[in-house]
Amino acid sequence: MADTGTTLGAPAERREGRDKVTGSARYAAEQTDAGRVHGWPVVAGIAHGTVRAVDAGAALALPGVLTVLSHDNAPRLAPADDATLAVLQNPRVPHRGWVVALVVAETLEEARAGAAAVRVDYDVVPHDVTLTDDHPDAYTPEQANGGFLAHREQGDPEAAFADAEVRVDAHYRVPPLHNHPMEPHAATARWADGRLVVHDSSQGATTVRTVLASLFRLAEDDVTVISEHVGGGFGSKGTPRPHVVLAAMAARETGRPVTVALPRRFMAALVGHRAPTLHRFRLGATADGTLTSSLHEVTTHTSRIKEFVEQAAVPSRVMYAAPHRLSSHQVVPLDVPSPSWMRAPGEAPGMYAVESAMDELAAEAGLDPVELRVTNEPDTEPDSGKPFSSRHLVECLREGARRFDWARRDPRPRSRAQGPLLVGTGVAAATYPVMINPAQATAHATPDGRFVVRINATDIGTGARTVLAQIAAHTLGVPLDRVHVDMGDSDLPPAPLAGGSSGTASWGWAVHDACTRLAARLAGHTGPLPDDGLRTHADTTGSADADSPYARHAFGAHFAEVTVDTVSGEVRVRRLLGVYAAGRILNARTARSQFIGGMTMGLGMALTEGSTMDAASGAFVESDLAAYHVPAHADVPDIEAHWIDEEDPHLNPMGSKGIGEIGIVGTAAAIGNAVHHATGVRYRELPLSPDKVLTGLTGLTPPIPTPTG
Repeated sequence: MADTGTTLGAPAERREGRDKVTGSARYAAEQTDAGRVHGWPVVAGIAHGTVRAVDAGAALALPGVLTVLSHDNAPRLAPADDATLAVLQNPRVPHRGWVVALVVAETLEEARAGAAAVRVDYDVVPHDVTLTDDHPDAYTPEQANGGFLAHREQGDPEAAFADAEVRVDAHYRVPPLHNHPMEPHAATARWADGRLVVHDSSQGATTVRTVLASLFRLAEDDVTVISEHVGGGFGSKGTPRPHVVLAAMAARETGRPVTVALPRRFMAALVGHRAPTLHRFRLGATADGTLTSSLHEVTTHTSRIKEFVEQAAVPSRVMYAAPHRLSSHQVVPLDVPSPSWMRAPGEAPGMYAVESAMDELAAEAGLDPVELRVTNEPDTEPDSGKPFSSRHLVECLREGARRFDWARRDPRPRSRAQGPLLVGTGVAAATYPVMINPAQATAHATPDGRFVVRINATDIGTGARTVLAQIAAHTLGVPLDRVHVDMGDSDLPPAPLAGGSSGTASWGWAVHDACTRLAARLAGHTGPLPDDGLRTHADTTGSADADSPYARHAFGAHFAEVTVDTVSGEVRVRRLLGVYAAGRILNARTARSQFIGGMTMGLGMALTEGSTMDAASGAFVESDLAAYHVPAHADVPDIEAHWIDEEDPHLNPMGSKGIGEIGIVGTAAAIGNAVHHATGVRYRELPLSPDKVLTGLTGLTPPIPTPTG
């Protein structure tokens, strides 16, 4: 029998692990509804213009093809708040890869063949897909994503920078990045007696239900969305995507269940991407490294149909003390697919610039990079002035330095070589905000001694089922194996999506409250339970979303050791170490998995991942995993994740912070700083691919960045 005293925090195995490795877990495209058919999108081959005509004759003549939907005959949807979901509603083509038709056929192969036979004529308009920081259409929006003000200024940062004893003025570039979850976006939809039932690969079934009900003019009670198993998302499944709308449209038109699974090569245009960011970062400091001025200016792109402003300057508002500060965003609308959420939006590219600039300042001032960060540790959050609920960044840096043997590092660049390999080490800090949203949950005690928790949370591969069961067992004081969790169905009590590292904190609060109430009822109950057991309900509205007087963030420190091949220009990471302060760790096994997963993704951001917007065609060139290179096991030979014990009473009943994203935040900067230490060359454009590295090594001067689209 489980030890209830160690239920929370124990390294419990994932509950659905066996189902996944044996294949019994069913994903959205694997439903076996009787009479199911398949849809295959036809996407635009132009970057800007309108559809003149869709010729479906050849497709309809093929075996198995049932219908071809286009703007001429598709069901009319209600106006969409998200313009990316207004598919097949008009002839406009806002970017290359926009859906212009959907072929529905008996089999997937027949649908694909039908799509290839559709002919589309266009009226083409000149397009612009190239981002520059001096683009004439650039503007400063009122807000960046997350409701952050786009522009913040305190003191006189320009004058303080001009007067500083030590200055850094650098430009950094992060290219477009793509989420590429293992499971591509897919949905299976069916209609029955006016009700819509959808299995969707989504990070939040409650949100999908709300959106589908609005688009199809239904009551929310007439829509059920099931997301029982989801093969990753990294933000790209955080809001509904066109595939689920197309599946519902096709199912209504054909009267059959329809599966629409996006081919991976379509995802770059249809499910969002991390927008490219161009950073100018200026730091001014005294000779001992004390910051006097910090200026972080970001330019990014958005589509012409939906404003999305990557909040990449926001992290500089959190990290270091400086009396004079500026952080600002400008955005350029282009004929590109709409960018969207990707793991640690804002923080991942923003902290790459922050932590690279801090490393440059350390080099300019002749200071140790760890000690420079410690010197500039703030007493309160620099932007808001709020006290931190907890901030143990210094402890993370100290513990990481100890584990990494930082004290033995020769600070001189290009001081260590092994044959043709140059060896270097680097450090970077990380931060991610604590976000919590209201949720509802029920807890049920059955007469046979079991407990059932119900909440429409979504497990996207993080182990949420397991951790929520641990929270329930700990709160009830019962063995873990007596708790069952129902989740991933919009007919369950509503809950927010799995995103922003907010899932467990939000859902867990509701589960904790429901189980606390159930425990109290059980304590006051005498005799056997009634046949239907005892149930309680909790709604954290008003508590989870209450304003806090504290600035709440997780923090971490990343250390990297790299080799740089002077012959090929290849960078290899030998060691990655992360140390985190993220509140109470609720499951040691799944937490470590989340940390190292984020770190591995940060390694990809640093070395292999990057997308090229082709100016002539308006297309992302790297549209599959053969061209868009995500790290493999061989790319991460030695990776460690550790955490410090952090008690924070100002978060939630569990005392936990989100951990899904902080692992990616500082990794790319730590690797880039290590490459500088190895080579003596400062590279400021990601990824650090062999061509860029070799160009810099050849003359020991940084390569000139090219415009990023």
